[in-house]
Amino acid sequence: MNPTSNDVLIRPGRIDDVDTIHAAILKLGTHIGAPEEIISTADDLKTYGFGEKPAFSTLIAEVGGEFAGLCLYFPIFSTWMGRPGVYVQDLYVEDRFRGRKIGERLLRRVAAQCREQGGVYLRLSVDSDNEGAKAFYERLGIAWSSYEQTQKIIGEAFFAFADAPENGEQE
Repeated sequence: MNPTSNDVLIRPGRIDDVDTIHAAILKLGTHIGAPEEIISTADDLKTYGFGEKPAFSTLIAEVGGEFAGLCLYFPIFSTWMGRPGVYVQDLYVEDRFRGRKIGERLLRRVAAQCREQGGVYLRLSVDSDNEGAKAFYERLGIAWSSYEQTQKIIGEAFFAFADAPENGEQE
């Protein structure tokens, strides 16, 4: 099979894929102009994705035996709907394989797996400057939510918050 083949294989990521998964995440960070934001290592992915209690799952797309794309995701739950869903953390397709609906196929596979487990929704975030990704998701019917925004706390601020007494007073 050659890399120009239209045969796309989608399979679960395996522990021996961690270097490839991490490389894809680094490429995604570079693509959106924020490579310095990625501090994870392949060992982190091995520990937290393929250890005793996996925090995430992955799907790998291959064309002709070559890595073509990645979807990294994990289960979530909506208290408002009373049902599970899935959160897509990272979706990446190699440049040379774009235009073959690989990203769409990865998302559809994740959605199908979620539905099989009783899930009723898919959620993801898009970098605010990534107009191409926004248009891609809109074409698939994955709409922008006008009534919510993402908030986050990271690094030292997170550690200070997590380590503070629950009543907000100093011990």
